[in-house]
Amino acid sequence: MNTPAPNLPQLLTEAKRWFDDALLASMEAAGEQPVTVAQAAVFATLDEDGTTISELARRIGVTRQTVHQAVHGLISMGLLQQVPDPASARSRLIRPTGEGVRVHHRAQAALAVIEGVLAQRIGTAAVDALRQALTVSWGEPPLVAAP
Repeated sequence: MNTPAPNLPQLLTEAKRWFDDALLASMEAAGEQPVTVAQAAVFATLDEDGTTISELARRIGVTRQTVHQAVHGLISMGLLQQVPDPASARSRLIRPTGEGVRVHHRAQAALAVIEGVLAQRIGTAAVDALRQALTVSWGEPPLVAAP
């Protein structure tokens, strides 16, 4: 039986996992508190001025419960805080603490180095082409009939 070639979503998932594994292992090796992929995703989508849990869930593409668990783990680690939302008395914003900002900047610097390693391995032109393909607008997702 022939195994079909991986489709593009599978390849993108594997590429994301490669970056996640490199980042999380590098941060832990540097002495930072270990975080989960879900917790790292919260930081990647968090606005500097704060973001609601509902908005974080929408951006990450997971349930509010998943984000809530990740956020509360990061709060207990001293990396995030909840503050009142000035735009809504019923909402709370999640924002980084001073320590959270420091860790986030360190993670961004580590990602830059990881991207450099990728460029050494597959070539700068390939990394640039990949970035270009992923930043151009793809438009709305199409609705197609299954063949």
